[in-house]
Amino acid sequence: MALKVAIQMDPIGPVNIDADSSFRIAEEAQARGHELFYYTPDNLSFREGRTIARGWPLTVRRVKGDHFELGAETEIDLAEWDVVWLRQDPPFDMHYITTTHLLQRVTPGTLVVNDPFWVRNYPEKLLVLDFPELTPPTAIARDLRTIREFKKTHGDIILKPLYGNGGAGVFRLDENDRNLASLHELFTGFSREPLIVQKFLPAVSKGDKRVILVDGEPVGAINRVPAEGETRSNMHVGGRAEKVGLTERDQEICAAIGPLLREKGQIFVGIDVIGDYLTEINVTSPTGLQELERFDGVNVTAKLWEAIEARRER
Repeated sequence: MALKVAIQMDPIGPVNIDADSSFRIAEEAQARGHELFYYTPDNLSFREGRTIARGWPLTVRRVKGDHFELGAETEIDLAEWDVVWLRQDPPFDMHYITTTHLLQRVTPGTLVVNDPFWVRNYPEKLLVLDFPELTPPTAIARDLRTIREFKKTHGDIILKPLYGNGGAGVFRLDENDRNLASLHELFTGFSREPLIVQKFLPAVSKGDKRVILVDGEPVGAINRVPAEGETRSNMHVGGRAEKVGLTERDQEICAAIGPLLREKGQIFVGIDVIGDYLTEINVTSPTGLQELERFDGVNVTAKLWEAIEARRER
Protein backbone atom coordinates (compact mmCIF):
# COMPACT_ATOMS: atom_id res chain seq x y z
CA MET A 1 0.00 0.00 0.00
CA ALA A 2 1.77 3.15 -1.22
CA LEU A 3 1.16 6.16 1.01
CA LYS A 4 1.67 9.88 0.48
CA VAL A 5 3.93 10.90 3.36
CA ALA A 6 4.82 14.48 4.37
CA ILE A 7 7.66 15.02 6.86
CA GLN A 8 7.79 18.19 8.94
CA MET A 9 11.34 18.43 10.25
CA ASP A 10 14.31 20.72 10.76
CA PRO A 11 16.56 21.36 7.73
CA ILE A 12 17.59 18.04 6.21
CA GLY A 13 20.95 19.22 4.90
CA PRO A 14 22.96 19.06 8.15
CA VAL A 15 21.55 15.75 9.47
CA ASN A 16 23.89 12.90 10.40
CA ILE A 17 22.64 10.05 8.23
CA ASP A 18 24.17 7.48 10.60
CA ALA A 19 22.25 8.76 13.63
CA ASP A 20 19.24 10.83 12.63
CA SER A 21 15.92 9.07 13.23
CA SER A 22 13.96 11.28 10.80
CA PHE A 23 16.35 10.33 7.99
CA ARG A 24 15.93 6.66 8.87
CA ILE A 25 12.12 7.03 8.87
CA ALA A 26 12.23 8.62 5.41
CA GLU A 27 14.65 5.97 4.13
CA GLU A 28 12.41 3.09 5.23
CA ALA A 29 9.30 4.82 3.85
CA GLN A 30 10.99 5.17 0.47
CA ALA A 31 12.04 1.51 0.51
CA ARG A 32 8.40 0.56 1.10
CA GLY A 33 7.28 2.51 -1.96
CA HIS A 34 5.79 5.53 -0.18
CA GLU A 35 5.88 9.00 -1.75
CA LEU A 36 7.85 11.56 0.29
CA PHE A 37 7.39 15.31 0.72
CA TYR A 38 9.60 17.40 3.01
CA TYR A 39 9.07 20.82 4.58
CA THR A 40 10.31 22.80 7.57
CA PRO A 41 8.00 24.08 10.34
CA ASP A 42 8.37 27.68 9.19
CA ASN A 43 6.70 26.68 5.92
CA LEU A 44 3.51 25.40 7.56
CA SER A 45 0.50 27.72 7.34
CA PHE A 46 -3.29 27.87 7.61
CA ARG A 47 -5.14 29.65 4.84
CA GLU A 48 -8.88 29.93 4.31
CA GLY A 49 -9.76 26.60 5.83
CA ARG A 50 -6.74 24.60 4.64
CA THR A 51 -3.50 23.57 6.35
CA ILE A 52 -0.79 24.17 3.75
CA ALA A 53 2.86 23.11 3.61
CA ARG A 54 5.36 24.64 1.20
CA GLY A 55 8.22 22.27 0.47
CA TRP A 56 9.68 19.72 -1.90
CA PRO A 57 9.23 16.16 -3.13
CA LEU A 58 12.04 14.23 -1.42
CA THR A 59 14.37 11.40 -2.34
CA VAL A 60 16.91 10.14 0.21
CA ARG A 61 20.00 7.96 -0.13
CA ARG A 62 22.61 6.72 2.32
CA VAL A 63 25.52 8.67 0.86
CA LYS A 64 27.33 11.10 3.14
CA GLY A 65 27.36 14.59 1.71
CA ASP A 66 24.83 13.61 -0.95
CA HIS A 67 22.02 12.14 1.14
CA PHE A 68 18.97 13.83 -0.37
CA GLU A 69 17.50 15.27 -3.54
CA LEU A 70 14.62 17.74 -3.73
CA GLY A 71 12.09 18.18 -6.49
CA ALA A 72 10.57 21.50 -7.50
CA GLU A 73 9.23 23.62 -4.65
CA THR A 74 5.46 23.42 -4.37
CA GLU A 75 2.57 23.78 -1.94
CA ILE A 76 0.39 20.90 -0.76
CA ASP A 77 -2.82 20.65 1.22
CA LEU A 78 -1.94 18.28 4.06
CA ALA A 79 -5.55 17.08 4.28
CA GLU A 80 -4.95 15.35 0.92
CA TRP A 81 -1.99 13.34 2.24
CA ASP A 82 -2.11 10.01 4.07
CA VAL A 83 0.53 10.60 6.74
CA VAL A 84 2.26 13.65 8.23
CA TRP A 85 5.28 13.19 10.48
CA LEU A 86 5.73 15.79 13.24
CA ARG A 87 9.50 15.53 13.57
CA GLN A 88 11.06 18.91 14.30
CA ASP A 89 13.18 19.01 17.44
CA PRO A 90 12.08 20.85 20.57
CA PRO A 91 12.26 23.28 22.40
CA PHE A 92 8.59 22.85 23.09
CA ASP A 93 7.76 26.54 22.76
CA MET A 94 4.78 28.44 21.35
CA HIS A 95 6.06 27.95 17.80
CA TYR A 96 6.06 24.19 18.34
CA ILE A 97 2.66 24.28 20.03
CA THR A 98 1.17 26.29 17.14
CA THR A 99 2.25 23.61 14.66
CA THR A 100 0.33 21.04 16.69
CA HIS A 101 -2.81 23.19 16.46
CA LEU A 102 -2.47 23.52 12.68
CA LEU A 103 -1.75 19.82 12.14
CA GLN A 104 -4.65 18.83 14.36
CA ARG A 105 -6.97 20.41 11.78
CA VAL A 106 -6.17 17.71 9.20
CA THR A 107 -6.92 14.81 11.55
CA PRO A 108 -8.39 12.21 11.58
CA GLY A 109 -8.50 12.06 7.77
CA THR A 110 -4.73 12.44 7.70
CA LEU A 111 -2.73 10.37 10.20
CA VAL A 112 -0.35 12.70 12.04
CA VAL A 113 2.47 10.89 13.86
CA ASN A 114 2.47 11.43 16.72
CA ASP A 115 -1.11 12.65 17.28
CA PRO A 116 -0.64 16.44 17.66
CA PHE A 117 -3.42 16.96 20.22
CA TRP A 118 -1.74 14.59 22.65
CA VAL A 119 1.79 15.73 21.80
CA ARG A 120 0.64 19.17 22.89
CA ASN A 121 -0.90 17.84 26.10
CA TYR A 122 1.75 15.22 26.90
CA PRO A 123 5.17 16.90 26.64
CA GLU A 124 8.04 14.75 27.86
CA LYS A 125 8.41 15.93 31.42
CA LEU A 126 4.69 16.25 32.15
CA LEU A 127 3.20 12.94 31.04
CA VAL A 128 5.34 11.13 33.63
CA LEU A 129 3.33 12.92 36.34
CA ASP A 130 0.49 10.48 35.56
CA PHE A 131 2.68 7.64 36.83
CA PRO A 132 4.03 8.69 40.25
CA GLU A 133 4.60 5.07 41.24
CA LEU A 134 7.15 4.74 38.41
CA THR A 135 9.04 8.01 38.80
CA PRO A 136 11.53 9.53 41.26
CA PRO A 137 10.28 12.27 43.63
CA THR A 138 9.47 15.27 41.40
CA ALA A 139 8.34 18.88 41.74
CA ILE A 140 7.42 21.51 39.15
CA ALA A 141 7.62 25.09 40.31
CA ARG A 142 8.79 28.56 39.42
CA ASP A 143 9.09 30.00 42.92
CA LEU A 144 12.38 29.53 44.75
CA ARG A 145 10.78 28.67 48.08
CA THR A 146 9.13 25.50 46.74
CA ILE A 147 12.33 24.37 45.06
CA ARG A 148 14.34 25.02 48.22
CA GLU A 149 11.92 22.97 50.29
CA PHE A 150 12.19 20.11 47.79
CA LYS A 151 15.99 20.27 47.96
CA LYS A 152 15.89 20.32 51.77
CA THR A 153 13.83 17.13 51.70
CA HIS A 154 15.82 15.23 49.10
CA GLY A 155 19.30 16.75 49.34
CA ASP A 156 20.84 15.75 46.02
CA ILE A 157 18.67 16.96 43.12
CA ILE A 158 18.54 17.54 39.38
CA LEU A 159 17.27 20.97 38.24
CA LYS A 160 16.29 21.65 34.63
CA PRO A 161 13.94 23.72 32.44
CA LEU A 162 10.51 22.11 32.14
CA TYR A 163 10.44 22.41 28.35
CA GLY A 164 14.15 22.05 27.63
CA ASN A 165 15.72 19.31 25.54
CA GLY A 166 18.97 17.58 24.74
CA GLY A 167 20.42 18.00 28.20
CA ALA A 168 20.64 21.80 27.89
CA GLY A 169 20.37 23.60 31.22
CA VAL A 170 20.49 20.43 33.34
CA PHE A 171 22.21 20.90 36.70
CA ARG A 172 22.97 18.55 39.56
CA LEU A 173 22.86 20.27 42.94
CA ASP A 174 24.13 18.05 45.76
CA GLU A 175 23.82 18.56 49.51
CA ASN A 176 26.78 20.95 49.60
CA ASP A 177 25.83 23.09 46.61
CA ARG A 178 25.30 26.83 47.12
CA ASN A 179 24.17 27.82 43.63
CA LEU A 180 20.42 27.19 43.71
CA ALA A 181 19.42 30.84 44.18
CA SER A 182 21.79 32.00 41.43
CA LEU A 183 20.55 29.37 38.99
CA HIS A 184 16.94 30.23 39.79
CA GLU A 185 17.71 33.90 39.14
CA LEU A 186 19.39 32.98 35.85
CA PHE A 187 16.52 30.82 34.58
CA THR A 188 13.70 33.13 35.62
CA GLY A 189 15.56 36.12 34.21
CA PHE A 190 15.18 34.95 30.61
CA SER A 191 12.21 32.58 30.70
CA ARG A 192 8.70 32.48 32.17
CA GLU A 193 8.50 28.71 32.14
CA PRO A 194 8.64 26.70 35.38
CA LEU A 195 11.51 24.46 36.41
CA ILE A 196 11.36 20.76 37.14
CA VAL A 197 13.34 19.21 39.99
CA GLN A 198 13.83 15.53 40.67
CA LYS A 199 15.69 13.56 43.27
CA PHE A 200 19.12 12.66 41.88
CA LEU A 201 19.44 8.99 40.94
CA PRO A 202 23.00 7.67 41.47
CA ALA A 203 22.22 4.83 39.05
CA VAL A 204 22.69 7.32 36.20
CA SER A 205 26.44 6.60 36.40
CA LYS A 206 25.59 3.18 34.91
CA GLY A 207 23.52 4.77 32.16
CA ASP A 208 20.27 6.43 31.16
CA LYS A 209 18.35 3.81 29.21
CA ARG A 210 16.31 4.85 26.16
CA VAL A 211 13.51 2.36 25.56
CA ILE A 212 11.70 2.67 22.23
CA LEU A 213 8.00 1.83 22.02
CA VAL A 214 6.06 1.35 18.80
CA ASP A 215 2.31 1.78 19.21
CA GLY A 216 2.65 1.16 22.94
CA GLU A 217 4.88 -1.94 22.72
CA PRO A 218 8.60 -1.96 23.62
CA VAL A 219 10.83 -2.98 20.71
CA GLY A 220 14.26 -2.54 22.31
CA ALA A 221 16.57 -0.22 24.20
CA ILE A 222 19.98 1.42 24.16
CA ASN A 223 21.97 2.52 27.18
CA ARG A 224 23.44 6.02 27.18
CA VAL A 225 26.38 6.27 29.56
CA PRO A 226 27.60 9.73 30.67
CA ALA A 227 31.21 10.71 30.14
CA GLU A 228 33.45 10.73 33.19
CA GLY A 229 32.67 13.72 35.41
CA GLU A 230 29.40 14.43 33.57
CA THR A 231 25.87 13.97 34.92
CA ARG A 232 24.13 14.18 31.55
CA SER A 233 24.09 11.11 29.33
CA ASN A 234 22.97 12.82 26.11
CA MET A 235 25.19 11.65 23.29
CA HIS A 236 25.83 15.11 21.86
CA VAL A 237 27.43 16.13 25.19
CA GLY A 238 29.78 13.17 25.29
CA GLY A 239 27.58 10.26 26.34
CA ARG A 240 28.15 6.94 24.61
CA ALA A 241 25.58 4.44 23.46
CA GLU A 242 25.82 0.81 24.54
CA LYS A 243 23.84 -2.34 23.75
CA VAL A 244 21.42 -3.27 26.51
CA GLY A 245 18.42 -5.51 27.00
CA LEU A 246 15.07 -4.87 28.65
CA THR A 247 14.81 -5.76 32.34
CA GLU A 248 11.73 -6.99 34.14
CA ARG A 249 11.30 -3.47 35.56
CA ASP A 250 11.54 -1.96 32.05
CA GLN A 251 8.80 -4.32 30.89
CA GLU A 252 6.68 -3.36 33.91
CA ILE A 253 7.04 0.34 33.09
CA CYS A 254 6.13 -0.24 29.43
CA ALA A 255 3.11 -2.33 30.39
CA ALA A 256 1.88 0.50 32.62
CA ILE A 257 2.24 3.31 30.06
CA GLY A 258 1.80 1.44 26.75
CA PRO A 259 -2.01 1.29 26.63
CA LEU A 260 -2.30 5.05 27.16
CA LEU A 261 0.28 5.80 24.45
CA ARG A 262 -1.53 3.53 21.99
CA GLU A 263 -4.94 5.00 22.81
CA LYS A 264 -3.68 8.56 22.31
CA GLY A 265 -1.97 7.92 18.97
CA GLN A 266 1.61 8.14 20.22
CA ILE A 267 3.04 5.64 17.74
CA PHE A 268 6.76 6.41 18.12
CA VAL A 269 7.85 7.05 21.71
CA GLY A 270 11.18 6.95 23.52
CA ILE A 271 11.13 6.69 27.30
CA ASP A 272 14.08 7.35 29.61
CA VAL A 273 14.72 4.96 32.48
CA ILE A 274 17.42 5.40 35.14
CA GLY A 275 17.77 2.37 37.38
CA ASP A 276 14.23 1.42 38.32
CA TYR A 277 12.69 4.83 37.58
CA LEU A 278 10.94 6.38 34.60
CA THR A 279 12.17 9.97 34.13
CA GLU A 280 10.76 11.12 30.75
CA ILE A 281 8.29 10.00 28.08
CA ASN A 282 9.50 11.53 24.83
CA VAL A 283 6.70 12.03 22.31
CA THR A 284 7.74 15.20 20.45
CA SER A 285 10.67 13.97 18.36
CA PRO A 286 12.09 10.72 19.77
CA THR A 287 15.52 9.49 18.71
CA GLY A 288 17.55 6.29 18.97
CA LEU A 289 16.27 4.26 16.00
CA GLN A 290 19.59 3.86 14.21
CA GLU A 291 21.60 3.04 17.34
CA LEU A 292 19.06 0.39 18.34
CA GLU A 293 19.04 -1.16 14.87
CA ARG A 294 22.85 -1.39 14.83
CA PHE A 295 23.03 -3.00 18.28
CA ASP A 296 20.15 -5.46 17.88
CA GLY A 297 20.29 -6.12 14.14
CA VAL A 298 16.53 -5.60 13.88
CA ASN A 299 14.70 -3.31 11.47
CA VAL A 300 12.78 -1.37 14.13
CA THR A 301 11.81 1.32 11.63
CA ALA A 302 9.96 -1.29 9.58
CA LYS A 303 7.91 -2.13 12.67
CA LEU A 304 7.11 1.55 12.97
CA TRP A 305 5.85 1.71 9.40
CA GLU A 306 3.90 -1.52 9.83
CA ALA A 307 2.04 0.11 12.72
CA ILE A 308 1.31 3.20 10.62
CA GLU A 309 0.18 1.18 7.62
CA ALA A 310 -2.11 -0.87 9.86
CA ARG A 311 -3.71 2.30 11.19
CA ARG A 312 -4.25 3.61 7.66
CA GLU A 313 -6.02 0.38 6.69
CA ARG A 314 -8.60 0.71 9.49
